Amino acid sequence: MAPPPWLHLYLKRSSTKSPLSSLLFVRSSSSSSNESISSQNRPIAGTEIRGGGRGGEEVQFYRARSLTLSNLINSTTHHHHTHSSIGFRGLSSSTSSGGCDDEIESECDDNDEDDDRASDEIGVSCIVDSSTNPEEVERVCKVIDELFALDRNMEAVLDEMNVSLSHDLIVEVLERFKHARKPAFRFFCWAGERPAGFAHDSRTYNSMMTILAKTRQFETMVSLLEEMGAKELLTMETFTIAMKAFAAAKERKKAVGIFELMKKYKFKIGVETINCLLDSLGRAKLGKEAQVLFDRLKERFTPNLMTYTVLLNGWCRVKNLMEAARIWNGMIDQGLKPDVVAHNVMLEGLLRSRKKSDAIKLFHVMKAKGPCPNVRSYTIMIRDFCKQSSMEAAVEYFDDMVDSGLQPDAAVYTCLITGFGTQRKLDTVYELLKEMQEKAHPPDGKTCNALIKLMASRKMPEQAARIYNKMIQNGIEPSIHTFNMMMKSYFMARNYEMGRAVWEEMGKKGICPDDNSYTVLIRGLIGEGKSREACRYLEEMLDKGMKTPLIDYNKFAADFHRGGQPDIFEELAQRAKFSGKFAASEIFARWAQMTRRRFKQKFTED
Repeated sequence: MAPPPWLHLYLKRSSTKSPLSSLLFVRSSSSSSNESISSQNRPIAGTEIRGGGRGGEEVQFYRARSLTLSNLINSTTHHHHTHSSIGFRGLSSSTSSGGCDDEIESECDDNDEDDDRASDEIGVSCIVDSSTNPEEVERVCKVIDELFALDRNMEAVLDEMNVSLSHDLIVEVLERFKHARKPAFRFFCWAGERPAGFAHDSRTYNSMMTILAKTRQFETMVSLLEEMGAKELLTMETFTIAMKAFAAAKERKKAVGIFELMKKYKFKIGVETINCLLDSLGRAKLGKEAQVLFDRLKERFTPNLMTYTVLLNGWCRVKNLMEAARIWNGMIDQGLKPDVVAHNVMLEGLLRSRKKSDAIKLFHVMKAKGPCPNVRSYTIMIRDFCKQSSMEAAVEYFDDMVDSGLQPDAAVYTCLITGFGTQRKLDTVYELLKEMQEKAHPPDGKTCNALIKLMASRKMPEQAARIYNKMIQNGIEPSIHTFNMMMKSYFMARNYEMGRAVWEEMGKKGICPDDNSYTVLIRGLIGEGKSREACRYLEEMLDKGMKTPLIDYNKFAADFHRGGQPDIFEELAQRAKFSGKFAASEIFARWAQMTRRRFKQKFTED
């Protein structure tokens, strides 16, 4: 039997290769020339090399008559020093190759940057090593889940249970209901009203704040913040959660208003705080707003390398390379050396803007002049090649990474697995998985999710289930995305029984269903002809105060409409109105009228 393609490529890595100084990559003749990295320096339009203040070369960008200013190509000479990290989530200014996990995150699957949810960046996980009895957590969660759904007095039952409250228990229960705002908040309030022996601390407050932030319950969130202030429980994390929530909702004025609250409660506002807000705005694709805030505050603080990096990231996320280049030049004008994190941000920005040849040239300059690409740099390039199904180029970059002395991690392998899987080269996928084990980088949760997604897309739910079982055996915790993909796979294969079984398994694992989980389940039930049961779960979503995109209400309504049951719409309209979802209530009421007219017309014709 012929060796699989990956094995051939793997053996090629151990053979003698041309020195990178003379030829970085050897491409096939069919490959586009603008996707190869030549060893020769090329003059690039739009850049100007100037003498650096420290003996290096600085690269500035200038405007030309017909210039699309995406040419961030040449770079500063790399000085072997690092900038200290300020330690907030998502960015690190370390230049070491091992620091890529702390840099700006991105997925290696086939979702592009437009699918990123800014809300996913809100909050910091409060889960820590807990001494709480898991059975006690399960007991409390079961009461909340069952009695809240039945609209009974769950607080009275919790009173009778003699729950031994602790901060760990509160945090774990809130984690279980992090997508169900209403039951989570009722439990939080009940715990805070205990007569004696327990009081919320900063951690439990911040857990609840995170849930409110994700569901954009801003009035309640600010009320809790002020309550924490009165009790002297405010932390920097509290303000960070609020800042990111307002930024994600594109509420720039409210986000900036958090500064006034910080002053009120005597919190020092330094460069780290401002960087955090700028980063929040940038991640919410509010690069312009972040720039306005920076321009307003720049006289009150001294920007550092991280400040310019988060601004750069904000403009790159909205694909405004002109402004990104201006920030890059401003960084250099301030005497700051763009480090590997800043270069990686620009690499992603160029690829987002479909400037692949420019990204390749920038990568080449990093190789030639520094800062040297790290694992994250290679992952960015490999991921893009995999998305474009340019697997030969992806493997060549992988080869070069290994030859450079960098150790590939699970994220790089996951990119390759996704790319080869999309091309249905399963033999190669299996060889990659084998090599991951041999190289002591076993598949992690994201790798398993990529495999499950691959099997789901090929309508192979049984294979997805086998991967899930392997995850459990290896101690890898499945995420909510794991269950959503498996459930969708079974419903697509019309195996409704197993689809519902995945829903039940999710509950047993203590995973709180999100709006996507409910959407998949409701569609599966409608497909099975169980509109009434689907309606019950939609009502449950409304009762829990879950945030469902408006378009989903129309999709649900269209599915119910085909079933010809106008009374369902009337019930949903009343329930939505009662839950404060007035826009949804109007939609369901309108669909009720449409359905009744359709059946009246059909009856008249008959």
